[in-house]
Amino acid sequence: MAVSDRQLNESPTPAPRPRKALTIGAVAKILSKEFDDISISKIRYLEDQKLVTPRRTQGGYRLYSQADVDRLSTILRLQRDEFLPLRVIRQELATGSSPTSLSNGTSKANTARRAKLIGPSSSRFSLEEVIEETGAQQNFIKELADFGLIDPRVDAGRPVYDETDVEVIRAATELGHAGIGARNLRVLKTSADREASLVEALLAPRLGSRNPERRKEAVESLERISTVLGELKYALLVRDLRRLLDS
Repeated sequence: MAVSDRQLNESPTPAPRPRKALTIGAVAKILSKEFDDISISKIRYLEDQKLVTPRRTQGGYRLYSQADVDRLSTILRLQRDEFLPLRVIRQELATGSSPTSLSNGTSKANTARRAKLIGPSSSRFSLEEVIEETGAQQNFIKELADFGLIDPRVDAGRPVYDETDVEVIRAATELGHAGIGARNLRVLKTSADREASLVEALLAPRLGSRNPERRKEAVESLERISTVLGELKYALLVRDLRRLLDS
């Protein structure tokens, strides 16, 4: 059978090549374009926390796919932009929402994320782990404790921090980069204490109830009120900042 010139000149369209797997150093370099404080040790820490699972070579070297890089980017954005603890981020990722929807705040659970922070914290962190997790300086962490913004407990003579402490330290560190020191943040603590007292006066009788249904309703109200208070504070701040821009 004769073959036409057209057939000879045509070549089959090559199949798209799979993206090359990346080493942990290459991943750190990619992420550093958006996240200045990323490091190889932090990526390893996120792996230890079961937030990302790269495949391993026979020699034990980590190899990351593009999906792993996207997942890491989502985790880091949720930490940076929404100050979410890793426990909550793990829950969000377990829902099956896409990394894009999570980092853009379009998942169904987005409005309730901060409410999940309510409740006892099971995780504990050493000072070294907190520094690695947040990038904060040790003396700055001490200042936050001195001003009552965090309340680490002492275990065997060493400070131990819970997830809430870690999130306060992370947020305070970000503000510190903008020139807002720990001393300046006392006004936020005073405001938070007043809000907590307001909610306590409203819900304490129901939270202390021995009736399981009544207590459950009180906990749900606590979560809802905490979320709305956060939204209200943000709206008031935006309003005042707009006045500043317009003046």
